[in-house]
Amino acid sequence: MSTETSVPPPRMSGLGPIDAALLDSLLREAPIGFAFFDESGRYQRVNRALAAIYGVGDSGCRGRTPSEVLDPEDAAVHEAAIAAVLAGEGPVSSERRLSDGEPDDTGERRRWSLDWYPAQSDDGVHGAVLIAVDLSDRYRAEVALRRTEERYRSLLTATNQVVWTADADGEVREDCPEWRTITGQTAEQYLGRGWLDAAHPDDRDQVERAWNDAVADRATFDEIFRVRTQSGDFRYYRSRAVPIMRGDSLMEWVGAHSDITTQHEADDMRQRLTQQLGEAALRTVRLQKATADLAEALTVGEVVQAMAEIGQSAVGADSTTLAELDRDDLRLHMLGDEPGHRTASRAGPDRSATMEYAVRERRPFIAGNPAEMRALLEDEDEPEIVEFLRTTEERAWVALPLLSAGQPIGALRFTFSASREVSDEEKVFLEALAGQCALALERAKLFEREHRTAEALQTSLLPEDLPKVKGIRMQAFYRSGTQHVQVGGDWYDAFPLPDGRVAGVLGDVMGKGIKAATGMSRVRNALRALAFSMPEPADVLTGLDRMFDATEGVDQVTTLVYFVLDSETGQVELSNAGHLPPLVVTENAGPWLLETEPDTPLGVSSERGHHKFFVQPGNTVVLYSDGLVENRKRAVASGLDELVTVASQARPEVVGDPQHMLQYLVEGMLAGYEQDDDVTLLAVHLPVMDSAPE
Repeated sequence: MSTETSVPPPRMSGLGPIDAALLDSLLREAPIGFAFFDESGRYQRVNRALAAIYGVGDSGCRGRTPSEVLDPEDAAVHEAAIAAVLAGEGPVSSERRLSDGEPDDTGERRRWSLDWYPAQSDDGVHGAVLIAVDLSDRYRAEVALRRTEERYRSLLTATNQVVWTADADGEVREDCPEWRTITGQTAEQYLGRGWLDAAHPDDRDQVERAWNDAVADRATFDEIFRVRTQSGDFRYYRSRAVPIMRGDSLMEWVGAHSDITTQHEADDMRQRLTQQLGEAALRTVRLQKATADLAEALTVGEVVQAMAEIGQSAVGADSTTLAELDRDDLRLHMLGDEPGHRTASRAGPDRSATMEYAVRERRPFIAGNPAEMRALLEDEDEPEIVEFLRTTEERAWVALPLLSAGQPIGALRFTFSASREVSDEEKVFLEALAGQCALALERAKLFEREHRTAEALQTSLLPEDLPKVKGIRMQAFYRSGTQHVQVGGDWYDAFPLPDGRVAGVLGDVMGKGIKAATGMSRVRNALRALAFSMPEPADVLTGLDRMFDATEGVDQVTTLVYFVLDSETGQVELSNAGHLPPLVVTENAGPWLLETEPDTPLGVSSERGHHKFFVQPGNTVVLYSDGLVENRKRAVASGLDELVTVASQARPEVVGDPQHMLQYLVEGMLAGYEQDDDVTLLAVHLPVMDSAPE
């Protein structure tokens, strides 16, 4: 007889044969484990699922106790639960892994929920029923969820984040111990909108407005603000919250407070460094531009004017003052932008006191406000300083010494209409600017001194007065190129000859400086000597060629026009050694150039030409240097055409006056052009005589 027939099935009161068969099939085939124990604690019925859980066949269980079927530890759990149920203590539950149970898909033993219930009727408890449910999937899900939560909390801890929630209206309903640990708030102080009270007073209103706007618009809340901690200091936090929606309904808000103090400080430091680097680069550019502008300033007035522009554009000063130290009287003289403008008188306590302080101490005087001004000048004339500060609109002052080889030569002063804090970096910039200003001032003073010397030397090489000859009016014009301090090579001369005629010459020795000046002086003296012995132009130039070969270098290129004029007949005899053609201006006809073929410059062997023409009364012959017709923007050929055009537009009264004529030609030819060379002219005018000359 099989085990199944040897153990009678449990009584099932009220069930028909079909119901009993259905229940038997259901218990046997159900996916959950099922067993029935009799009053002695022995298995009476075990379905396939539970037999698989035990790892034995169902025939191996019936009629046996759990200790005969299971591992001792599992058996003890079973028997204790059965005893409790049979004793009327009610259902017993347990969760565990069975030692001999089948593994799950991962190879681990399954976890089971074991529940024992009493099998009873009106007569009492007749046995115990075991139901086993597989909890492996749920357990794994719970473990995975728990691990996720642990990882999430670890991540929040690592990133200094505090998670918080609020209801749909933006009110905090759940406590957040982490936030209260940071802020020291109680739960009552934190809930609702009390968390906002931990914000810095200057930030609270802004954060509250942003939170209200986010709640009203159901939009993401994202704000950075300072939070007061328990220690009383403030740290930067970024608070971000998002709305949790279910369909169109807002359920709640979930957010996180993140401590970004370190990041904020790093960003702030990076921003300050970037700003400092940008300011340093800007100061370098400004200093380079200031250096370039000062390098173009040739005179003291131009230096003053350049510093005024630099003070406004590069320093932001409302006024700039430059002073020169007079070593004779040891006083500062204020410099103006006009040539030679120097003010020796005291110009007010602010200007003299601050600049004298800088020169005396040989270090910058920096007062960012009136209080600092009084503190630095406490030993000065106190009433005068107090009165000045009471009436002035100036609120900050910077005065710097101008040093040359370590010795003061002047002072530079900036004033500002608003208080100003001068950083160490800006102080370095101002001192460098003062150094460039000192160099420019020294250079300008040297330029002016050399320029005056050059002008004096140039003037000494030219005749002081032109000869007065009856029947002839002569006039000369000379203007040095303003950008040069060297002596030029342009020259002119006129003198009477023993035979009563008048000789005139205008020449140009190429180059500048002493070499050109001495060469011009030798040619001038040699020409005078030759003219008195053999006055004819061709003979004079031939003699000059011989002298040139003996005394001048091959690179000393010299051109000139030499003429001899008979005032009684108007006859002009002329030779041209590579120079520009003379201009003839007439009263009754248009001007014209003496288009004679020019010979070679002096020193280049050639047969010298000799040209004759007559000058009518009322006409003017003009000799000129290339500085009149040629410059960087105008070639010689176009300059000559323009010269004829300008001369043709001269009024009659100008044509009849050689002085006015030369002034008119210079103004007309240089208008719109920058003079970059010496300009020299010599005019000979034959006036209309009322009666025949004696």
